[in-house]
Amino acid sequence: MAKGFKDKLGEGGYGSVYKGKLRSGHLVTIKVLGKPKANGQEFINEVATIGRIHHVNVVQLIGYCAERSKRALIYDFMPNGSLEKYIFSQEGYIPLSCKQVYEISLGVARGIEYLHRGCDMQILHFDIKPHNILLDENFTPKVSDFNVQVVGSRSVTFLIPIKTLLITLIINIEYFIMIVIGVTSSKS
Repeated sequence: MAKGFKDKLGEGGYGSVYKGKLRSGHLVTIKVLGKPKANGQEFINEVATIGRIHHVNVVQLIGYCAERSKRALIYDFMPNGSLEKYIFSQEGYIPLSCKQVYEISLGVARGIEYLHRGCDMQILHFDIKPHNILLDENFTPKVSDFNVQVVGSRSVTFLIPIKTLLITLIINIEYFIMIVIGVTSSKS
């Protein structure tokens, strides 16, 4: 499926990410988790929680692997990569239009709102940043890399972290818009 894990897309504190292909030809992203911090049952419970999340603006878990101490999560492949490369890269990527920036911003907000209010349980991301916003072939944003932090049922209110997340998102989007439009501060 991953051709010997040769096509590495990235690496983080959680482990490594590879591009793979299912027998059906469907392209996938395989996140091979590092040393498991939890036992197998906790991993299965986390997979069950992530597997119940279905929204156009949240990455879709399509499978997993749990063999002995090895753990992997399988997601749809996002051909346009992360939003980060469109914000911070100087490598000649095509800049996004104002309309695309607007649509991406709305999509991210919808994905986060779904995690907070639309799920059976309230899930907080705690790490919203351009690197964790993936773009599909149509530049539809997908919130990714959320460690499952279930606060509780939908009736639970958890305002401080949500405010923090929104402020972080607004700062990142403001910076993104500033880069795309080319606005500079009069203070600089």
